[in-house]
Amino acid sequence: MANAEVSISVVIPVYNEVATIGEVIRRVLNCGYECEVIVVDDASTDGTREFLQKLEEPRVQRFYHAVNRGKGSALRLGFAAVRNPFVIVQDADLEYDPRDYGVVLAPLIDGRADMVYGSRFLAGPHRVLFFWHYLANRLVTLLSNMVTDLNLTDMETGMKAFRRDKLTALKLSANRFTFEPEITAKAARARWRIYEVPISYSGRTYEEGKKIGWRDALAAFAAIVYYRFAD
Repeated sequence: MANAEVSISVVIPVYNEVATIGEVIRRVLNCGYECEVIVVDDASTDGTREFLQKLEEPRVQRFYHAVNRGKGSALRLGFAAVRNPFVIVQDADLEYDPRDYGVVLAPLIDGRADMVYGSRFLAGPHRVLFFWHYLANRLVTLLSNMVTDLNLTDMETGMKAFRRDKLTALKLSANRFTFEPEITAKAARARWRIYEVPISYSGRTYEEGKKIGWRDALAAFAAIVYYRFAD
């Protein structure tokens, strides 16, 4: 349940999402919490940057990469700007719903957790799409669990929430989608209290603009091993 007395920071990394970024921002600003929104444009070429530059909304901070650096790099820039005690990562493509913030934030607000994963695989409503994409997600999560000794169902979820003081204490370096295995490995190593809650998921097809693919799955496998044994 939303609580307007709780202040949150929502970080939105965006790359070529001109069709959805405005609606995502609108939904975030109407999530029921007192929030600051931090949007980091990762050198979009489809008009996203121009849309953000024209946006007249004082609650939205905007940052821009001169060249495409990846989701992880955009998130680090956004995290450096957050001011509120709780931080949520929100994708810019409408796959994740800000109406789920209440269930994701609850373990942080009541002091049980340092980090919360919004899982697409814990019985929340979700659009039925790709079997092989689902299988890759489960395999990546399985390998991550094996090396971190966690029992997550959805390590790769795009909706994660944190206590700001914990998040800003971590040294992060991943530039692209390998942010997900990196933050998981380092949170486990730091012995954070980690919770997982069910969320809804409205996945997109590739024709609708989905970007992540099998190469990202291979990169995630490599990153899991790297952040466990080499970093």
